[in-house]
Amino acid sequence: QVQLIESGGGLVQAGGSLRLSCAASGRTFSSLAMGWFRQAAGKEREFVAVIGNGGARTNYADSVKGRFTISRDNAKNTVYLQMNSLKPEDTAVYYCAAKDGIFYIGPTRPDQYDYWGKGTLVTVSS
Repeated sequence: QVQLIESGGGLVQAGGSLRLSCAASGRTFSSLAMGWFRQAAGKEREFVAVIGNGGARTNYADSVKGRFTISRDNAKNTVYLQMNSLKPEDTAVYYCAAKDGIFYIGPTRPDQYDYWGKGTLVTVSS
């Protein structure tokens, strides 16, 4: 069983930055593709970013391209989401997710992931 613990959420003004972290345990980290999703109040959970097992390839939702960067440190069993130029519409609970297997990039649908963290709240004020 994989455990995922997110951290780094908080309140930030529009235009500001935050870095989310997700620490994984219970599995060899390099055997997992890692993704970030978010869910705003009253909305469905949506894809934000994904990174393949080796960290060389990434994919982003159009709404965050050029502002967010996903990265991973396999030695530290941690995946990160650097969020810059934040907008009020980025306000949501952000979830880390893991998918067993070897993927060049990784899946983008929530139902394709095997493990989930409990989420961390990001609030962007205008």
